[in-house]
Amino acid sequence: MSPAVKYTLGRIGLFLVVAAALLPVPMNIFLKLMLAVVFSAAASFFLLRTWRDQMAEQVAGAVQRRQAEKQRLRAALSGEDEASEAPVSPAGPVPTNPPTTDADGGPATR
Repeated sequence: MSPAVKYTLGRIGLFLVVAAALLPVPMNIFLKLMLAVVFSAAASFFLLRTWRDQMAEQVAGAVQRRQAEKQRLRAALSGEDEASEAPVSPAGPVPTNPPTTDADGGPATR
């Protein structure tokens, strides 16, 4: 089971346990639910630490994979991959667009 699912179900379960424990207390239902949210959050900070850490590692891994894929796609779109695949002669890299010259051999002006 995914760490995110385990952690989420754990948080919901703690909330339900605390809310059920507050049912016999004579006070407004909204105040009971607000207290249940606060107490379950505090309890989950201590009781669900390992699941929270596992979920954080999973999210960090996904972020790293997305960033690597994004960098790879940007490099491919900017042509960096083509530059590494360009043929190389003993005199250096072969230009893909040779410079143009005019009729007398000088550089062409546009």
